Amino acid sequence: MLNLINAVVAASWSLLLDSSIYILFGILISGLLKMVLNPATVVKHLGSGRFSSVIKAAFLGVPLPLCSCGVLPAAASLKKQGANKGATTAFLISTPESGVDSIAISYALLDPIMTVIRPVAAFVTAIIAGLVENIIDWPQPCAHIATDACCPVEDTYLAGKSCAPGVHVNPHGIGTNIMAGLKYALVDVWGDIVIWFFGGLFIAGLIMVLIPDELMLRWLNGGFSSMLIMLAIGIPLYICATASTPVAAALILKGVSPGAALVFLLVGPATNITSIAVLVGILGKRGTFRYLFILSGCAILFGLTVDQIYKMAGISPRAVIGEAAELVPYGVKLGGAILLLLLSIKPLASWLMKKTGCQKPPRTFHSGFPDITNKS
Repeated sequence: MLNLINAVVAASWSLLLDSSIYILFGILISGLLKMVLNPATVVKHLGSGRFSSVIKAAFLGVPLPLCSCGVLPAAASLKKQGANKGATTAFLISTPESGVDSIAISYALLDPIMTVIRPVAAFVTAIIAGLVENIIDWPQPCAHIATDACCPVEDTYLAGKSCAPGVHVNPHGIGTNIMAGLKYALVDVWGDIVIWFFGGLFIAGLIMVLIPDELMLRWLNGGFSSMLIMLAIGIPLYICATASTPVAAALILKGVSPGAALVFLLVGPATNITSIAVLVGILGKRGTFRYLFILSGCAILFGLTVDQIYKMAGISPRAVIGEAAELVPYGVKLGGAILLLLLSIKPLASWLMKKTGCQKPPRTFHSGFPDITNKS
């Protein structure tokens, strides 16, 4: 048993080393995004335009670091403020399937092909689902779009100090904005995914140690049946885009086709049992059915396409996976891993206290959108 634990820890530690620098880069970029995205401007673009609003919502969702539970209150808020159904659907798909943090870790643990195809698949799937929704369920009554005068710098960095409405239209200063973005990235973004990320690392370690290669090669080495199996696994499972990446890397190393792994990367973060119930309230029963049907269909089509790309290019996924991490010197990777562990102490301690009943009221997730509650 001790040898098994040591092997799992060693495999998980190796993945942490390979991904640490890229994760830090991704969460820092996501923090800076908060400082430049004005939610009042966002909702204005998502309320009108049968087709343009869908494209804008899909484009907006790709870089945002929100998972399937975190995106639900954000999407509900957007819809309440005037975003049409198609735009809301597009946002619900593109946001949890991608993000600057998950794109960065995809480059570290997977390969350039998967790094590019993952956000592209999320974007295309979101547009298809959103357009179908607006074609079937249009027109809708006009809704008043509320404006948001809150200051992201005040909320994140100035800790509630007075800031007159509209002041944040003009920057507080480069230094203040950068510090606000850094605090949001290292406290809010990382704090909200840290549990899921380490859970994903542990699952990846278990897969690498316990699952025989022959089993994966037999059932998940490509083809339509492999995609269906991954759908059955991914749809009810809750795992965020960042945490799903090391799991996908471990699956590919065990012989799972990159297309099947892509299906997992697309449907796993975008759905889970809890979120499906909430989706019914946002999109309605028929809208939720269309959401799941198009998401599943596009995931399978992209999965089959990716497998063909690798075959036509003569690329062995197991040979090229994780090559980007080899470009980073070991000392830099070690420093990044140690920094991530240090940043994880407080949120992990808070999570443990919450589980033991000693936790203070949970921290509110600051996504930049109004009326958004804690994502986890």
